[in-house]
Amino acid sequence: MDKILQSASTGTVMVTNDGATILKSIALDNAAAKVLVNISKVQDDEVGDGTTSVAVLAAELLREAEKLVDQKIHPQTIIEGYRIASAAALKALEESSVDNSSNQEKFREDLVSIARTTLSSKVLSQDREYFANLATDAVLRMRGATDLTNIQIIKKAGGKLSDSYLDPGFILDKKVRREPAQARGERQDHVKVEGTGKLAELEKAEREKMKAKVERIKGHGINCFVNRQLIYNWPEQLFSDAGIASIEHADFDGVERLALVTGAEITSTFDHPEHVKLDRSF
Repeated sequence: MDKILQSASTGTVMVTNDGATILKSIALDNAAAKVLVNISKVQDDEVGDGTTSVAVLAAELLREAEKLVDQKIHPQTIIEGYRIASAAALKALEESSVDNSSNQEKFREDLVSIARTTLSSKVLSQDREYFANLATDAVLRMRGATDLTNIQIIKKAGGKLSDSYLDPGFILDKKVRREPAQARGERQDHVKVEGTGKLAELEKAEREKMKAKVERIKGHGINCFVNRQLIYNWPEQLFSDAGIASIEHADFDGVERLALVTGAEITSTFDHPEHVKLDRSF
């Protein structure tokens, strides 16, 4: 069930059914209540689901512990009893667990079932079957790796939830900038010259300087050049003539992730091609 949370200070409204989000949005002074918030946060960080369940379970344990304290039972005795109960519960779970990692088909079915259960209480519940398979395929592509930041999620406004898809390659999220040819083709520096001849010399020197830089980049033996800044028309044409695809205005996170995926090296100088590690997957 979704809850509406309204901030007392800013008046902002949030709709959520996530236990961790609800608990961390509440101002608390009680030490026991803060413990529940921390438990929920740890559950969210480590597992990503079950935040409400652990908060309810912990609250019930505290409630029962209070009854035992009222019966003059020492808190240390109660804690020891809870530890014994925890060990028994873990043992029961381990004995009833099944390892299907050696059977890829059954292992995938288990993952889909887990994802489907998790999504049942989320905003995706109407499309949980589709997203359960989508999430499972994404995790299986990691081949045993546990760093979920390697799964890139790109959010785009518009469309339906079912329009979401898993791409087997790498997506570099960037904006294509459209500018007038004059503003885009040449740098907008202000230089005072004495005549048209000097101006021509200056333009020629700039073009030669840019051409030399492109030649150094070509010396790396690449066929794709990704730049975080603008690429002017002249060097872009030189890249095209050399059969090199050029991508401009790539965001920093995207470039970092691209380097991670391909194993290539991010470089800011092109003078020593032998010192730069390139990717050979394209």
